[in-house]
Amino acid sequence: MKYALFLGCQIPAHLNQYETSARAILERLGVGLVDNRQFNCCGYPVRNLDFRTFVLFSARNLALASREKLNIMSLCKCCYGSLKKADHLLKEDTSLLEETNSILQKEKLTYDGSIEVKHLLSVLYHDVGIESIKEQVERTFAGLKIATQYGCHALRPSQIVQFDDPVSPSIFDQLVEATGAESIDWPTQLECCGAPLWGVNDELSMDLTQRKLTDGKLHGADYLCTACPYCQLQFDTVQEKISSERSGEHHLPAILYPQLLGLSMGIDAETLGLKLNQLPIDGIQNYLAVSEKVQEAVKA
Repeated sequence: MKYALFLGCQIPAHLNQYETSARAILERLGVGLVDNRQFNCCGYPVRNLDFRTFVLFSARNLALASREKLNIMSLCKCCYGSLKKADHLLKEDTSLLEETNSILQKEKLTYDGSIEVKHLLSVLYHDVGIESIKEQVERTFAGLKIATQYGCHALRPSQIVQFDDPVSPSIFDQLVEATGAESIDWPTQLECCGAPLWGVNDELSMDLTQRKLTDGKLHGADYLCTACPYCQLQFDTVQEKISSERSGEHHLPAILYPQLLGLSMGIDAETLGLKLNQLPIDGIQNYLAVSEKVQEAVKA
């Protein structure tokens, strides 16, 4: 298995630990990654400002991956949603396709719809497989309760992204439970994290985040688990701001899925970038220690 890795803008700028932890687990699982320095922004920031520019940005990335005959894998769900939407639009609208390709041809590029856009979680679930992942797990998270944050752009619009059941998704939960942790049920699981409003209406953004934090804690979560840079930054950096500015107990640390899986695989904390998370998650390793003691007792 080999994919063109699409990092987008947020991860290199603000969340380097997502990239390093993802590379580490994928290498362990035998998934090859090809970097392409010619990739540009997915177009998401201008999608509602200049429609054709958005499509062109995404189409250029798709054309670059197509030239290498590689499916494209995104770590960001906003990038995933944008690339999927552009791919869908170009396949549905002949005039848009012709217009876009006429511009791409200046760089000797062509969008031909021959490749697939996948998210990290899709690759892990569908292409690698839960059983193959479990074979690489060295220590399990006995007793750990996780609240999974699916994110909006992976689930909607469902007929375009085709990631999972938009009403009752399970892929992320199953991947979390492959580590031995319990993925809890919580009512606000599929609600927005608040990130799209950050910088536009910070108070409302924090209200949405705080609602999810409160709900996650109420239903027994020890940690939130994310697989999108926007969600992770909201539950990590913005949560820290909420804790400093608002009264009440909101502390519910967020961990990126490749960090969680990497720990269970025995990958070291430095490679996984645990110290780069704003809210400390060192305590998560205590669950691995408990699990080891249980396993030793069973063997004895």
